[in-house]
Amino acid sequence: MNVLLLGSGGREHALAWKIAASPLLTKLYASPGNPGIGRLADLVKLDIADHSAVAAFCQEKKIDLVVVGPEGPLVAGIADDLRAWGIRVFGPSKAAARLEGSKGFTKDLCAKFNIPTAAYGRFGDLASAKAYVEKTGAPIVIKADGLAAGKGVTIAMTLEEALAALEACFEGAFGAAGAEVVVEEYLTGEEASFFCLCDGATALPFSTAQDHKRVGDGDTGPNTGGMGAYSPAPVMTAEMTERTMREIIEPTMRGMANLGAPFAGILFAGLMITDQGPKLIEYNTRFGDPECQVLMMRLKDDLLVLLNAAVDGQLAHMSARWSDKAALTVVMAARGYPGTPEKGSVIRGLDEAAGEGAEIFHAGTAINGGALVANGGRVLNVTATGATVGEAQRRAYAALDRIDWPQGFCRRDIGWRAVEREKAGA
Repeated sequence: MNVLLLGSGGREHALAWKIAASPLLTKLYASPGNPGIGRLADLVKLDIADHSAVAAFCQEKKIDLVVVGPEGPLVAGIADDLRAWGIRVFGPSKAAARLEGSKGFTKDLCAKFNIPTAAYGRFGDLASAKAYVEKTGAPIVIKADGLAAGKGVTIAMTLEEALAALEACFEGAFGAAGAEVVVEEYLTGEEASFFCLCDGATALPFSTAQDHKRVGDGDTGPNTGGMGAYSPAPVMTAEMTERTMREIIEPTMRGMANLGAPFAGILFAGLMITDQGPKLIEYNTRFGDPECQVLMMRLKDDLLVLLNAAVDGQLAHMSARWSDKAALTVVMAARGYPGTPEKGSVIRGLDEAAGEGAEIFHAGTAINGGALVANGGRVLNVTATGATVGEAQRRAYAALDRIDWPQGFCRRDIGWRAVEREKAGA
């Protein structure tokens, strides 16, 4: 099979790494890719926003499957446009991608189909949003309705924080994404990421992870796109997984079909495990980043076989097998992230750092004058496996400490909840 992978981050490097291992693969192309992906695929320069140009490339290279990594192209309808050209695509339609493209749409879906989630309000102007927040009080959660690169959410512990977040949204801090705002009840519990591979009718559970959104150790500081993750998430017991499928995923699949937008692709449910059970925080309609990295390290089956089954509506006949090992990834970010990251600093020692159960996925790198340099906020994903989360954590940080990049930083406590559980059970 000839495969085109769209995207340039750590998620896409992990997907490329797993796809490249498939015996079904003939040729892998990636656009725009990154230096790490370039070791596995032919990098091509395509304007991903120009869907007809992508389609023309697919026809020229006889692409059998397009795998869309990031959310932006999906929300823009690239899957629909490529399918109109007769090209097979893994990823949801524009109508189905509204599950990520509009938080308000998802909240309304939950209300209509009785899916457990936080109480909420939707607002298109500052005055009414402020009135709701002042009436409800803090803590409270403020979300830009649209895509904001993982940064449009404020967990406001005080009324002042909440009102400032509302003003930022309506003053254009997140562009068009903040033109409408969702205000949510603050939920308490433990967060988890739950994934399902979907073909429009069947949702196949696709393991679990736990992300670390805050920039600093001890879950402090501002939210980021994710500073690390591990899999599986211990809080997602067999009972909790069954409840999540029955109470959240299956009603969502039925609801989307009822709305004429059956969901096919990867459905990523961000959950809060509360005293009452699982509640949906939000949906993403693509693999998480950095959750994808740990999932790919644990997946025992051929990813390309599973993606084809999803595209062809054959998931009812499939299963996914997972390693008993844990996987953990640590994000190395450029100084200044999540604000304005410093770009251009040289990174050395990656080949020496990899190995012994560790993989290093490139997230925001470039080649400049023959040297590997930082070219984004989140730059590297240092990923390892182990018999326990604690062992995977030790291996990941041992690999990370062999990387020579003084301008990079990371959290030193990724996986801390699971490690504490392991110590308590010892």
